[in-house]
Amino acid sequence: MSKRTYGKEFGFHTRAVHTGNDVDTGTGAIKRPIVMTNSYELPYDPSDLNWSGSDKNLYTRNGGSNQQYLQEKIAALSGGEDCVVLGSGVAALSGLFFSLLKSGDHVVFSSVTYIAVYRLLNEIFNNKFNVETTIVDTSDLEAVRKAVRPNTRLVHIETPGNPTITVSDIRAIAAIAHKNGALLSVDNTFASPYNQRPLELGADFAVESLTKYINGHGDSMGGAIIGKKEHLDIIRAQAQVNLGGVISPFNAWLIMRGSVTLPLRMRQHNENAQKVAEYLESLPCVRFVAYPGLKSHRGHAIAAAQMSPGYGGVLSFGLKADHDTHNRFVSHLRVITSAVSLGHDESLIVFLGEKDERQYLYPPEFHDGFFRFSVGIEDAEDIIGDLERALRKTGLV
Repeated sequence: MSKRTYGKEFGFHTRAVHTGNDVDTGTGAIKRPIVMTNSYELPYDPSDLNWSGSDKNLYTRNGGSNQQYLQEKIAALSGGEDCVVLGSGVAALSGLFFSLLKSGDHVVFSSVTYIAVYRLLNEIFNNKFNVETTIVDTSDLEAVRKAVRPNTRLVHIETPGNPTITVSDIRAIAAIAHKNGALLSVDNTFASPYNQRPLELGADFAVESLTKYINGHGDSMGGAIIGKKEHLDIIRAQAQVNLGGVISPFNAWLIMRGSVTLPLRMRQHNENAQKVAEYLESLPCVRFVAYPGLKSHRGHAIAAAQMSPGYGGVLSFGLKADHDTHNRFVSHLRVITSAVSLGHDESLIVFLGEKDERQYLYPPEFHDGFFRFSVGIEDAEDIIGDLERALRKTGLV
């Protein structure tokens, strides 16, 4: 832990810069170095050590210095008591589920989630571990209430949801879960802790793919679970130490470096995505635009209440065009890159066709192929200009 601590008495920008950092006692450097070791010096008599413990540096699978610094920062940015950082966003999700659930438990989860969540809860945990699961449109509170059972252990939501940008009411769902003795976890990746802090809205866990906005540079992978220490101790012991989902020191250091500029980057992502969404919505050739910052979005009022100061950098949209025309449009883009992932400094777009295995769960407008668009931090005018040129070359404007 750092000698200097930066809690809620400091602003978000200050916490992003300082939390987890301190002067390195070995060199006097004012930035924490990368500690590339897999083992640490033992005390004079190590015979009474817990070899699976994480309370002190022992073996990097149990936890290392760079991971600890990053955990301190993510907990502070998320308003959480504790944090476990693992090797990827999926490692964080699977670690949360593995550590909390047992055979006979029931889980309610969002119909719009990251594909790994759909497979973990709809297939793997269901088939291998006899965990019952129910898929629900969690933007419908009555549907959530009806889905909860006496054996419901966890409600897991993603808001905004990937890839349809569905918005769910965190505070209301937390109340439903807690009334029935269940816990609530929220995948907060699309919003980032800059725009939305689920723990402050009543959630028990916030999950972040650090690979995305918190790192922000598209050059490392990591995932985080934030919540109360009593739960995080179990997750740390099971998902990190016993399953081995540990993050590498180098990736932890890269994400720590990237996180310093999170508030600055998110401000630009928010502004750019709002401008791009409004531009696309104005075009006759665009079939639909899904972005919480648009008043036309059916979750706009809830997003306005629980997201601040912006609505994130991801939107989805479809063209009034056939399958091949969608792909030809992408081929004409020059500023925007056709690639998966999101939250990078550069704008990324991916065409999701008509054969997605979860298409039956999507609203009708998503059934004819659409784009998921992660709007980057380039000049908004250049992003919009790139879209306009590609639409013109494709013959749509």
